[in-house]
Amino acid sequence: MKHLLRLGRPVFRLHARLCHQSVYSRNTNPRSVGVDLGEKKLEISSGRLARFADGSAVVQLGDTSVMVTAVSKTKPSQAQFMPLVVDYRQKAAAAGRIPTNHLRRELGTTDNEILTSRLIDRSIRPLFPAGYFYDTQILCNLLAVDGVNDPDVLAINAASAALALSDIPWDGPIGAVRVGMVNGEMLVNPTRAEMASSSLNLIVSGAPCSQVVMIEASAENVLQQDFCHAVKVGIKHTQQIIQAIQRLVREQKVTKRTPAKMFLVPNEMVEHVRKLTAEKIYAVFTDYTHDKISRDEAINKIRLETEEDLKNNFPQAEPFEIIDSFNAVTKEVFRNLVLTEYKRCDGREMTALRNISCDVDLFKPLHGSALFQRGQTQVLCSVTFDSLESSIKTDIITTALSGIKDKNFMLHYEFPPYATNETGRMGGSNRRELGHGALAEKALRPVVPKEFPFTIRVTAEVLESNGSSSMASACGGSLALMDAGVPISSAVAGVAIGLISKANSENPSEMEDYRLLTDILGIEDYLGDMDFKLAGTNKGITALQADVKIPGLPLKVVMEAIQQATVAKREILGIMNKCIAKPRESKKENGPVVENVRVPVSRRARFVGPGGYNLRKLQAQTGVTISQVDEETFSVFAPTPGAMNEAQDFIKEICKDDQEQQLEFGAVYTATITEIRDIGVMVKLYPNMSPVLLHNSQLDHKRIQHPTALGLEVGQEIQVKYFGRDPTDGRMRLSRKVLLSPAATLVKTLSDKLSISMGSDHNRKTGTES
Repeated sequence: MKHLLRLGRPVFRLHARLCHQSVYSRNTNPRSVGVDLGEKKLEISSGRLARFADGSAVVQLGDTSVMVTAVSKTKPSQAQFMPLVVDYRQKAAAAGRIPTNHLRRELGTTDNEILTSRLIDRSIRPLFPAGYFYDTQILCNLLAVDGVNDPDVLAINAASAALALSDIPWDGPIGAVRVGMVNGEMLVNPTRAEMASSSLNLIVSGAPCSQVVMIEASAENVLQQDFCHAVKVGIKHTQQIIQAIQRLVREQKVTKRTPAKMFLVPNEMVEHVRKLTAEKIYAVFTDYTHDKISRDEAINKIRLETEEDLKNNFPQAEPFEIIDSFNAVTKEVFRNLVLTEYKRCDGREMTALRNISCDVDLFKPLHGSALFQRGQTQVLCSVTFDSLESSIKTDIITTALSGIKDKNFMLHYEFPPYATNETGRMGGSNRRELGHGALAEKALRPVVPKEFPFTIRVTAEVLESNGSSSMASACGGSLALMDAGVPISSAVAGVAIGLISKANSENPSEMEDYRLLTDILGIEDYLGDMDFKLAGTNKGITALQADVKIPGLPLKVVMEAIQQATVAKREILGIMNKCIAKPRESKKENGPVVENVRVPVSRRARFVGPGGYNLRKLQAQTGVTISQVDEETFSVFAPTPGAMNEAQDFIKEICKDDQEQQLEFGAVYTATITEIRDIGVMVKLYPNMSPVLLHNSQLDHKRIQHPTALGLEVGQEIQVKYFGRDPTDGRMRLSRKVLLSPAATLVKTLSDKLSISMGSDHNRKTGTES
C-alpha cells in the first residue's frame, strides 16, 4: 500500500504538469519591453519567472524590481461577487535587511502592505467583466529595492501586465505612474530624494483612450489648477505603459479563456421584476420623508415580496439570479431618476450638501474633541498628546525607501457595526478601516506643524454612517485639532462626489450622459459609478482618492468632479468656521505638560533606581514618560498638569536628602552599618542619608569572602575615609582599609593564628574537640 502511495505522488505531479502545459509553454518565451518616462526607463518583462502562474510579469525601474503573478480558477466560486484577492508583500531581503522580530522572519502584514494592496485592487477590479465570479489571486513579490525608486507604482503596472499576458478575462491593460511637483515642475516617477522636496504625491492609474481608473494623492495645499495639470501629465505617461504592455500581448499572441459560466441575470427575469416592482421602487425613492433606515426597510419589504414571486414563476432560477434581478431593477430605477429627472432620493439638488452641524470641547478630560454631523453621518474625533518617544516606528522597507523612521502624527479610524444598525466583531482594524484612516490622515498631515513638541493621535470613531465617513473624519479631525490648540496652518474639510453615468450603446467605453452628485449618500455610492473624495483648505488640495466602478473615466469628468468638490469644500469650511475659526491660543487646563528635571550626577543612580526600577515605577504610577536629554537633565512628559504634579512629588520623594552635609574629600567619618551583604556592607554617614555600599575590597587589606569574617555587625560603627563621588555614576567612594595599617593587620592576623594554634594543642591534651 505504501508503495502505491509513493507511486501516486509522481503521477499526480505529472498530471499537474500536463494540466499547466499550455500555460507553461505560453510563458516560457522570455520577452521584455522598455518605456521611456522622461529621463527614466521602465522595463516590463515576462516569461522567465513563475511560469506555472496564469500570468506573470516583472517590472523594473532603476534597481527596484517587483514580480506579480495572476492565477484564476476555472471552476466558478460560490460567492455572488468578484472574489478578487490582491496581496502585496514586502521582503526584508529585498532591502538587504533581516527582520528585527524574535523569529527573524516576515510576520503578518504591515499597514503599508495593506494600503499598497488596496491601490492595486482599486486599479484592476473595475476592468473585470460583469458576472465573472471566479476566485482570482494577484500576488505581488518585492524582489529588490534600491532605496531610490518606490515599488508600489511598479506593482500596479506588473499586475496589469500579468493579467494582460494571462488568459484570464480582463479588459485591460492599465498603466500607473507617480507624479511629484518640485518648484512648480511636474516629475514622473520621482526618486526618494526628489519626493522629499515635492509638494505633491499623486498616483494615477489610466486605461486606454486617456481614461482615469484610480487616483490616490496627498498634497501640501496644491492649487486646483496645478493638481489638474498633474493628473493630465500622469494620464499622458500611463498611455505609454499601456502601449508597451499591448505590444507584449501581441507578441505572445495571448488568447483569453472562455469561462464555463458567466453569472448574468436572464433578461426575461429582469423584465418580469421591472413590471412587478419598478413603480413601487420609484415611489420609495421619491418619498423624501425617508431616512436611511426607513428607506432600506421599504426596499427590503419589496425585495422579499419579489423574491417569493420569482421563486413561483421561475422555479429553476438560481439564488443569485433572483437576488441580482431585483438589484438590477433597483439600480436602474435609482439611476434613471437622477439621469432623466435630476432627482436624488433625499430631495437634494445635484450640488447640494446635507445639513451640517459641528461641536467642539465635548469632554473636558480630553486634550481635544469634536463632533461632526453631516446628514446621517456622525463622527466623534478626539485628540491625544503624548511624548515624541511614542511616535509610530515604520517598518524596514518603508524606512529604506523614505528614510523616515517614525512620525509624530497619526489618525486612526474606527467603524463599529452599530454605525449601520448591525452587529459584528469588534477589535482590530480591517482593510477598509485602515484605508479610510490613511486618507483622512493624508488630508490633515500637511497642516500639522512638523516641529510640534508632542506626538499627536487623532481618533475618528464613526457613530452613524450614511456615506462619506472618511471625509467627515477629516472635518471632525480638523475641528478637534483646533480645539486642542494645535497650531494647524488652516482648517481642512472634505467631501465625496458621486457619479451616475450612461454608456454609449454603440461604444460602451464612452459616456453618453452623466450626472455628478455632491456629498453622496451611502446608497448613491453603492448604486453609483464613482466615489470621488477630495479634502483640502480654502487655498488648495491636501488629499484626493477616486474609486471608480466602471472601466474608466474621461478626463473631462475628473476635472469637473475636482471643481464641484472644491466649491462644496469651501462651503463646508464656512460652516466649520462658525463653530471654531482658529486654533485655541492657550492650551486647555488639562493639556499635556513637558518639563526638564535636573538630576545631579550624585543622585542619578538613586533617581533611576536598580535596573531602572524607580523610573518604571514613576511612569507606571503617574502615567508620565521620562527620557534623558543629557548627563544631568531628564525630560518629563505628563498628559495632564495633575500627572506632572504627582510625578514631581514622586521625584522629590526619591531624591530627597534633607540633611545632606558638605563632605570633605579625604576626611574621616564615623559610619553606621545598616545592612550586611555578600559583597560588602551598607553604611550611613549621617541619619537621613541613603545607605551606600562599602565593598569587601575596601573593608580590609586582606581578601575576605564575607564581611562577617571581620566580625562586622548591623548597627556597628566603623571609621571610613571619604574620597568624593565617582564621576560616571555619582556613587560615594568610601574606604575603611586605608585607615588600617597593613603591618598592624599582619600582626593581628599572626596573633589570631597563634591563639587558634594554642587552643588546638590544649584541646588535644584534654581530649576535647576544638
